[in-house]
Amino acid sequence: MNSINPETLTFLKNLTVNNNREWFNENKAAYTEAQENVITFLDGLIKEMSGFDEELGKIDGKKSLFRIYRDTRFSKDKSPYKTNFGASLGMGKGSQKGGYYLHMEPGKSFLAGGIYMPESSVLKEVRKEISLYGDDFLKIINQKDFKKHFPELDQDDKLKKIPQGFEKEDPMGEYLKLKNFIVIYYLKDEEILDKKAIKNITKIFKLMKPFNDFLNAPFQ
Repeated sequence: MNSINPETLTFLKNLTVNNNREWFNENKAAYTEAQENVITFLDGLIKEMSGFDEELGKIDGKKSLFRIYRDTRFSKDKSPYKTNFGASLGMGKGSQKGGYYLHMEPGKSFLAGGIYMPESSVLKEVRKEISLYGDDFLKIINQKDFKKHFPELDQDDKLKKIPQGFEKEDPMGEYLKLKNFIVIYYLKDEEILDKKAIKNITKIFKLMKPFNDFLNAPFQ
């Protein structure tokens, strides 16, 4: 089974301390090795995950991996490189579809599922689905294993009031205020480096499948 090499996390640690083009160019070989290790790992992960979500069979590790180069045009932080390897697994272009995300960063790795920062038309449809089928939604997020791994949905940028177009007394009001529909599971470095990481990560991603299916239902 493919696994992440300790050297891959070491490269990211070193990059964090030396986030400049000169160091990066001098260590290009270490970057290439780390990148290839992550792509091989992702190919194995996608293959394993295809067992419960056949849609993932259409993607591959290389295409799912985000570039390490940062877009600094609109950022105060001008450091040229990301200090993580991130991969979008079935989230669709611009994260407009419920899918899976793997973030690999020393001490800050995590798995995520759902829809992140959807455009307003997608957001509106998801909110309508939650309002109409609240019981089904609650059943998914309160399922025992789901709740154990993902105690709550991401609350970032949550609205103060119920959005326009929905009843103020809507029983699903607190969920309608959300701007992202994301669940997150944090991983320790040893979990990333575990020889059984692909199997273990797949089990956690599998728990997200009903959640993603619900979010994608309006667009089927």
